[in-house]
Amino acid sequence: MMMPVVMCFGDSNTHGTPPIVDLARYERYGAGVRWPSRVQAALGWEVVEEGLPGRTAQFDDPIMGAHMNGQAGLKIALESHGPLDLLVLMLGTNDVKARFTATPEAVVGGIAGLLDIAQHRLMQERHGGFKILLVCPTPVVEVGPIKDEFWGGAARSQALAPMYAALAAARGIAFLDAGQVIKVSPLDGVHFDEGEHAKLAEAVTAKLREMI
Repeated sequence: MMMPVVMCFGDSNTHGTPPIVDLARYERYGAGVRWPSRVQAALGWEVVEEGLPGRTAQFDDPIMGAHMNGQAGLKIALESHGPLDLLVLMLGTNDVKARFTATPEAVVGGIAGLLDIAQHRLMQERHGGFKILLVCPTPVVEVGPIKDEFWGGAARSQALAPMYAALAAARGIAFLDAGQVIKVSPLDGVHFDEGEHAKLAEAVTAKLREMI
């Protein structure tokens, strides 16, 4: 059997952005700390890390740019890599920012759109068929230097997990609620510290082992 290929598609928490304390600095955890790289080390499979800080499930960001829209980004990624055996999809955190005025239902609609892309017959045929693990992001907490962007986001994000779970069941795909496994950093209420990356990697690894 050939080594399975996994793509992890997400935002800054897939990219490996540490908790933000200084908005002027760009930082990223190294390989071996980021949860996708930990999954690769645990499984010995090929893991493609497709994390973009600021990426949304469906919105062009008026501040960060239209390329933050995951709908186009997922098409590009799926046509850039592969053939894939598994796709891990974790998005929705940035969709609860105040500027998008998205209800929880609207956020889940964006996830459904991404699944429409990934489960489309042509995309599945391109890769010879791949399975999907949908991860509901950990709820945000409105603290720290980016709390203004996420005003109202705590309540919106807390409503997502049961809706993501229902969507995953309807689409016949695997599901993981990250909020049951890890917590966001108290420094910025959005990103994960190194220990939480390790816990998430362990949970994702277990799910992927079940799926292959």
